[in-house]
Parts: sequence; C-alpha cells; structure tokens
Amino acid sequence: MRLLCLLQLLCLASCSGSRSRDWAHHGAPMFADLTVREMKAVRAYLHGVPELKLIDAHNKTLMKNSVLLMELHLPRKHEALKVLDLGHAKPPRRARVIIQLGNQNNPNITEYIVSPLPSPNSHEVKTFKGGRPIRFESRPITSAEYSHINHILEKITNKAHKLLLETTGGFSFTNCSDRCLTFSDIAPRGLGPGERRTWIMLQKFVEGFFIHPVGFEVLVNHRDLDPKKWTVEKVWYNSMYFDSLEELVEKYESGEVEKIKLPDHDENDLYSTYIPRGQTNTPTNIHGPKLVEPQGHRYHIDRNFVEYAGWSFAYRVRSSAGLQVFDLRFNGQRIAYEISLQEAIAFYSGDTPAAMQTKYIDAGWAMGSSSFELAPGIDCPEIATFVDLYHYFDTDKPVQHKNALCIFEMTTAMPLRRHFNSNYKGGYNFYGGLENAVLVLRTTSTVYNYDYIWDFVFYQNGVAEVKVSATGYIHATFFTPKGLHYGTKVYNNVLGNLHTHLIHYKVDLDIAGRENSFETLDLKYVNFTNPWSPENFVVQSKLHRTEHKTERSATFSFGKRFPRYVNFYNPNEKNQWGEKRGYRIQFNSHAHSVLPRGWREEKGISWSRYPLAVTRHKDSEATSSSIFTQNDPWEPVVSFEDYIRNNEDIVNQDLVAWVTVGFLHVPHSEDIPNTATPGNAVGFFLRPFNFFDEDPSVVSRSTVIVRPGRDGKPKVQSWTPEVIGYCVADRPFSYNGTYAGV
Repeated sequence: MRLLCLLQLLCLASCSGSRSRDWAHHGAPMFADLTVREMKAVRAYLHGVPELKLIDAHNKTLMKNSVLLMELHLPRKHEALKVLDLGHAKPPRRARVIIQLGNQNNPNITEYIVSPLPSPNSHEVKTFKGGRPIRFESRPITSAEYSHINHILEKITNKAHKLLLETTGGFSFTNCSDRCLTFSDIAPRGLGPGERRTWIMLQKFVEGFFIHPVGFEVLVNHRDLDPKKWTVEKVWYNSMYFDSLEELVEKYESGEVEKIKLPDHDENDLYSTYIPRGQTNTPTNIHGPKLVEPQGHRYHIDRNFVEYAGWSFAYRVRSSAGLQVFDLRFNGQRIAYEISLQEAIAFYSGDTPAAMQTKYIDAGWAMGSSSFELAPGIDCPEIATFVDLYHYFDTDKPVQHKNALCIFEMTTAMPLRRHFNSNYKGGYNFYGGLENAVLVLRTTSTVYNYDYIWDFVFYQNGVAEVKVSATGYIHATFFTPKGLHYGTKVYNNVLGNLHTHLIHYKVDLDIAGRENSFETLDLKYVNFTNPWSPENFVVQSKLHRTEHKTERSATFSFGKRFPRYVNFYNPNEKNQWGEKRGYRIQFNSHAHSVLPRGWREEKGISWSRYPLAVTRHKDSEATSSSIFTQNDPWEPVVSFEDYIRNNEDIVNQDLVAWVTVGFLHVPHSEDIPNTATPGNAVGFFLRPFNFFDEDPSVVSRSTVIVRPGRDGKPKVQSWTPEVIGYCVADRPFSYNGTYAGV
C-alpha cells in the first residue's frame, strides 16, 4: 500500500512537471516579437484607415503622417499567467504602433494598439499613466529629418568653406572625395520642453570618426516642420562663441579670431582604426582556444522558447529598449515573470557646448533596433545558435538584422564547486569537482559610438546573471585647456570626456508564487560576556533583518548606505529546514547619480536616483522610460517617481524590483582606438536564498570524484563518457592527488 502511494506521488510530480513545461512552451509565443507577416499586416491596415492619412515614412517632407515604430504590445500579466499556469488559450496578439502626425494644425505623436494579429481590424489610442500628452518635439530624429540636417550643414559649411579647409588641412563637407567631413548630433535637443535645437559638431570622416573632432560646433534650431525656416543660433570655434556664422567668418577673415591649424592629415596614422600595429608577442601562425560541443547542443530552442539544465524562458528584443526575458523558470518553478532592459544613459561633461549638452538617453534612439550582426568567433563562439531579428523603426517595411542574437553554452574555465580533502600526510581522502558550464543569451546595441553587449547567463545551481559590457568608441570633443577638468587628452587635439553609464532593469520576481515580501539583511556588532571565560568578552556580528512594508521604505537612494543583502521571499512558503524560500539580488556595479535630484533633465530619469526601488506590480507601470524621454526629459511622459509616490503596501504582494547599475568612465589613452570590455562590465545576480533544500546542481552528472584506492591508485568516479579527440584532449582524465617534498 505504501509503495502504491509512493508511486502515485511520483506520477503526480512527474505529470505536474511535464504539464508545467508544456504550458510554459505553449505560452512563450505571447512574448515573441512581431513577425514580418504581422508587421506588414499592421502597416497595411493602418494605411487603409482614411482619417489617419498615412504616407511613407521615407517621404522627405516633415509635414506628414507616418508610422515611426511598431513592436509587440504585451498581454496583461494576469491574462498571461492563465496561459502559463493553467494552460488557457493565448490572448490575441497586439501591436503597439507610434504614429507621428505632422500633417495637421497641431502636430502630435499618438500611440495605437492594433489588433488582432495577424489580421488586424481595430485600433485604439494608447495613453500613458496620468494621461500625459506626447509633445511632437519629443519624437526621435528620423532619416527624413537627417536629410534636411545634412542639407543645412551643406549651406553652413559652404559659407565656412575656407575656414574649415584651412583648419583641417583640406577637409570639407561637400565635393570632398576622400577628405570629407561628417557630423555628430547631440541630445537632448534644447534646454526645455517644446524645443528642438541641436548642437552639431564636425569630424573628419575617416574610420573611427568619433575621435576626429575638428573644433567646429554649431547650434541649429530645427523645430519648424519647414526646413527652409531652420536657423543657426550659435557657432563655437576655438573656444569662442559667435551669434551667427557670418560673424565667425568675418572675424576669421579679419584676424580677430585666432585660427586653428590641425596637423596635416596622415593616411598612415592608424590611431582610430582596428588595424594591428606594433610588435606582438603572440604567435600568429596558430589559432587560440576555441569552444567545442563534442556531441552537439545540450540546450533546446523552439522559436523564442529556450530550455537548458532545468532552466526555461521566453525572450524578445523590444525595438525601443532591447533584450527581455519572460517566464523564467528553474525546474518548472517560476523565479521571475519578467527581467527586461528598460533604459541606458550616458551623461557627459565638457568644455565645448556639444560636450556639456551631451546627455544620451538611448531608448530615444530606438536602442533595441540597433542590434546588428554578430561575428562568429568574436561576438559569440562559432558553435552558437544565431538568430535573425526583425525591427520596424523609421522604415516602410520590416528590416531584417541577420544573426543579431546568439545563444550558446560555454565553460567558464572555473569550477562551479570543488574541494581537495587532504589527509595531511602527503595524500588525500578525496577530490570532488563540478565543471561550470553556463548558457548565455546575448545581443548587442550599437547606439552610434558605443557598443553595449547584453547578456543573460544561466548557471546550473539556479543562479541567473544579468550583465552589460561596454565597448565601442568614446564620445570625444575638441581639446581645450579647460577641458582637462572634464576628461583626458587622448590624442592630438582630442579630449576624451568623462561620463557615467547607467542601465535600468525591471525585475518582476515571482518567488514560489506572486505573493512576495521584501527584506534587507545587515550586520550589527554584539558584545557579550564569554560564557566559557567570564572574565572576557565576545565581539561578533549578528544578523539584523528589516522587513520593508511600503514602497518608500524599499527605495534606496544613491549616496546612502546600501544593505548587505536584499532578499525577496515568499512568507507563505518554506524549504525543508523551515526557512522562507527566497531569491536575493546581488549587485556588480559602481553606479552613482548623474545630476542633482529634480534638476532639469534629471526629471526624465528619476529612476537613476535609486540603485534599487521596489514597487507593487501594475500593468500601467510597464516601463520606467520611453522613446520620447531623450528629447523631452524635462516633462517626460513616463515618470518613474510616480510609481513610488503613492507608497503602497508591499507585504505579501506581487513585487517588482527596479535595478540601476552602471559605472563612471574617465577616458584614458588606452581607450584609443576603442574602449575594451575588461573592467567595463556591470550587472547583477539573482541568487537563490533558501529557495531550494540544497544546491540544485547536485543533479549534474558532470561531477567528478576521485578517491585513493586500496592499491594506492586513484579511483575516478564520473557519470559522463570520456571525450578524447583532436578538438578536446589527446588523453583521458587523470588525477594523482599526492604531494611531497622534492
């Protein structure tokens, strides 16, 4: 009878696990990015709505109604959970569409939700929390607007042709063949809401032009939808400001302005290129190490659904913001409903107007759609699975980004666990070890000069790591002596400007269910009489737990002491040892605030005040930023501060952690030609904290145990077959374990 009951329990557990997996797989398409077919259908439907009067996005006029961006509109969480946890039918897929309505008396930006896909027949206006309107001036710059910016720069540079030619040693903006000038435009575009004034700096158009400034910057007012009415408001040259281009040219010709003369351009000067130079001490006739999979992949992918070593999740790459993971489970138990990139900023300092104005808020450049092809063997191992991505931003048809996402398993060359148990007599009792293989989900964003590498890393012991590595070119401006207060001279006439990178993530944790609480753990010294030596005292650390009951209590500001542990737990679920099951967030970050609280542009990035803020989940609080914040940070349509202002109860609730990580970058000569990734990676870990009864990686058959046999020879115990071959090793595993004097 007992055996029968045990078999029934095992069957129920097996069936439940299988059902959980099937429902996760069944629900994953809810989070998949829009397909090409869906994008084309949405465009065709909207272009067929007479009152919208839509025309092609690439039409050069700015006084037009056109589609700016199209991406998946997520289902509400409670709807999605019915699918994921109960196997219900999936809700109809919907698209979020941003339309710029410039062909009307009061131009505006309107967002629509279009459904059902793939055959849409309805659309409704989407509003932001609080009903904030979207200013037309807050829209991202499009290729059509850039074409007009290019045209006004042609006029500007033609007027200053002699000045630029003499300054740069023969470079010009037009009619230039191999000695051309290009430009970088700075954001935000103005000093207050409703403005559209952009500082533009000229650079030599050579490989790595970002670090070739020529010392000429101009402020263009392009707010009017008629480019013929655009004006030049200021010009900066050789540390001097001029109210017009004519004033600069006149004073340049009369000698009232000290002339800049850059060194003659040397085609053989490779400083901004990737071309190798100098003597290498590494053999060049043989390849370095490579990853191999002797018997193929150990992970499984079905469209956007991934399984690996107990993990399962769905993913998408949101065109506006980037990589997101949904329904993250380990051994069938959900750890997080959503972990998603929300925003990335880089705020600069400098002496030139372009430098002091640079406050990049990258979702405003459609950061997610800046995911370009990954190079096998460099960006991802050759053995990786490469996936194409499709985006619809500032286009008239879906754009394919080939091999823009990769998934791969790799060894970290570091054991997950190991122990050498010495017998202290020149030998050992046993050795035990487990290799540390992980699954990596990776994509990149090249937002103009900077390249961000976005990683989700999944470990065998239930730990997940979320990481960003920064590389690419620094944002450099023309060197001035005062500029040394704001950066470092990295080349002739080139200043690398100091800046801070901050990255914001949404982490919607569901620890053993949706009803979670939040606590912090710190240490306090205690001093008491030694019980076994009363004439002495014991001083040691004692755990101090604080349960945070409201959103404000669970909001931690930069500049203040941060708790040692931050733990999200289910107060209703305990492990075998009576401990509340939880997961903690462990930071790997050197972030700090970038502006004083409430100062102008800081209002648009109020999330940057906090390394961690905890709120109750709301579908109306889906994101912490928007694509419009870059060009209107002063009165943003999404204000993160509103999420914590009502100070709701967070005990036994569905909780969301909002995580800010980042680092200060003071450029240095080694950033030439490019910023390197070592030391420039930040992120956080999700680590089980009494969630399991023991380390779940004990199930791994990659463990190796070595014990000395009675004959003195090592006895190796392993659960996976030997792999011997040219690509792995030319000899089998061996281990001795003894140590002795020589």
